[in-house]
Amino acid sequence: MSLSLTSPPASSFDADPVPRPEYPRPDRDRSERWLTLNGRWDFEADGIRSSITVPFAWETEASGIRRTWLERATYRRSIVVPSDWSGHRVVLSFGAVHHRAIVRIDGGAVGEHIGGYESFELDITEFVVPGIASELSVEVEAPADKRAIAHGKQRSIPRDDYDGVSFTPTSGIWQSVWLEARGRTYARSVVLRGDSLTGIDVAVALSGDAVAGAVVVARCGTESVEMTTDAEGAATARIELDRPRLWSPEDPHLYRVEISVGSDERADRVVATTGLRRIETRGEQLVLNGSRFYMRGVLDQGYWPGSGLTAPDAEALRRDIALARELGYNLVRKHLKFEDPLWLHEADVTGMLVWAEPACPSRFSDEAASAFDAQLPAMVERDGNHPSIVIWGLYNEEWGLDWDIPGSSARADAAVRAYDLLRALDDTRPIVENSGWAHVKSDLVDWHYYEPDIATWKQAVADLAAGARESFPVRLGPDFVVDKSFYGSTDFPRAGVPIVNSEYGEGFTSLERAWHLRWETQELRRHDRYAGYVYTEFADVEHECAGLLTEHRETKDWGGCVPADVNAETVLVLDLVPERAGADLATPVQSFTLGVRVSHHGSADLAVTLHGCWTSAGTPTTDPVSAQFSSDPLLVSPFTLSEATSMTVPASERAARLLLWAEDATGSVVARSFLDAAAVEEPNRRGARADDLSGA
Repeated sequence: MSLSLTSPPASSFDADPVPRPEYPRPDRDRSERWLTLNGRWDFEADGIRSSITVPFAWETEASGIRRTWLERATYRRSIVVPSDWSGHRVVLSFGAVHHRAIVRIDGGAVGEHIGGYESFELDITEFVVPGIASELSVEVEAPADKRAIAHGKQRSIPRDDYDGVSFTPTSGIWQSVWLEARGRTYARSVVLRGDSLTGIDVAVALSGDAVAGAVVVARCGTESVEMTTDAEGAATARIELDRPRLWSPEDPHLYRVEISVGSDERADRVVATTGLRRIETRGEQLVLNGSRFYMRGVLDQGYWPGSGLTAPDAEALRRDIALARELGYNLVRKHLKFEDPLWLHEADVTGMLVWAEPACPSRFSDEAASAFDAQLPAMVERDGNHPSIVIWGLYNEEWGLDWDIPGSSARADAAVRAYDLLRALDDTRPIVENSGWAHVKSDLVDWHYYEPDIATWKQAVADLAAGARESFPVRLGPDFVVDKSFYGSTDFPRAGVPIVNSEYGEGFTSLERAWHLRWETQELRRHDRYAGYVYTEFADVEHECAGLLTEHRETKDWGGCVPADVNAETVLVLDLVPERAGADLATPVQSFTLGVRVSHHGSADLAVTLHGCWTSAGTPTTDPVSAQFSSDPLLVSPFTLSEATSMTVPASERAARLLLWAEDATGSVVARSFLDAAAVEEPNRRGARADDLSGA
């Protein structure tokens, strides 16, 4: 799929009479017999009697309510189970409701759920009569004080420590609601794992009339296995595949596994998808299907203007995946959110890798740690089948641990406990227990470092790669800077674990941010010890304008930078510390020698020739030009930064752009970079207070 980065998506939540009408779980398909409950519901809250559009949070424009800090509300609507569902079990499914939901039918309690990001379902067979209308109501509690509940970047009262990077809350029903007809005995849970690379391991748990001793058949293409459940309704089996085809970003092949229980007209059938894929760590390397893998990731918070954490339509979800790929990324870190299953399915279908993580609380307590842990089984049960998910994250920057793992054994123990719980739930993926800082038990050492000075960044990245330092400064507030370490324990190994920078990026304007993207990313590529990076971030969110794209997914002024070139498999690494955005070096430029290196992360050696040419200022890097100077051919090996090739650059007496590129043996361009030459003036600081001048 090729989508224009300059064409914003059309909004559909104003015009579509049934928002999000698609079947919500393409990865666990029961679309033969289902009914959406999205659309208009009656709504009561704090003196408000109105209607609301589900599935949009009541804070959003798309919901029709647009009210913040409501803490309680009741949703109501009439439902009619289709007459031809008679004899089947009827299941009511919720994608997510923040935060506590009490569900009633005709006034009688059906069930309750706590946890604002988790999907849940209720068997309502005994509460409804097919063909007869019933009243469905959902009573929601959404605390303004979110300190002890998982809420991620939703604002809270009292304000979180990280309120400056938090956004409008998401309350009430914010993912799809629907009904399904299932068999009298049905598969409540289907777990598929393909990490053997030769077959699919299947685990099924049943609910309904007769779960013990039931016969379950799992079919994948022409292969099938038969299982008999134990007294608890659980069964496991393995489908061996004659000609296994692996799932990878280059070939995202999916297997569809049909699970059936029973054989009459009341039989149950669900089709789940997965792929044969193994992700592991070997020493300091990430390895995908047996081959070394370098993470080129972008952080995505999954917000949309007007509809918040809920995508306005299915196309918006698909388009975000396509745009991330167009920007050159092979992984998306979906930040502090269980993303819509349709987005994850699109990642499976297209081969986009995913770092998935739950939302955090904000203040440490036993209650908060327990609430954080409680969401992990639901996360793995819902999303664990997706081959695209290659990393599980847990806490982020010690949020919910008071920024203090090193100073508190209780907080460190909470991070370790979460790791152990998630490892017991899924042992097929690397886990990061505390993204960004102070690791105590983790399969990756990841770090978050923001630095506005490129020379300082360059040295810090080199020192951290060499092991010459373990800490880096973090600005937690305007007057609050602390040194954070890779490590939260003296026992954590200082070598032998992959190191990943999982947040970085700087700049006040979009041009400055693109400039920092170019130069900071090249310094990460300079050091082969690193296993990858995650840039912050994909798109703007409300007041946070750190995105490569606007919140409407439009391009910004990148000052000539092409993100796909920055994030390519093969890139040029320039031995130069630039002056500033728009003026990498000053004019007039005398003839000078430039060291150029090549970082190549392909699967085989690559023969390249380097070329350069001065062009007029602002010339697009993709414009065809003739080389003014070239290197001798050189051979570069995967994951080994080449030695510097010295290139003599002729003088330029005016503002200009130096285009640099590498061609392979066929003449195809495999890497691009550039330097801007322009006047560099000292910044005007007239009128500054004396204590701001630092002696200047």
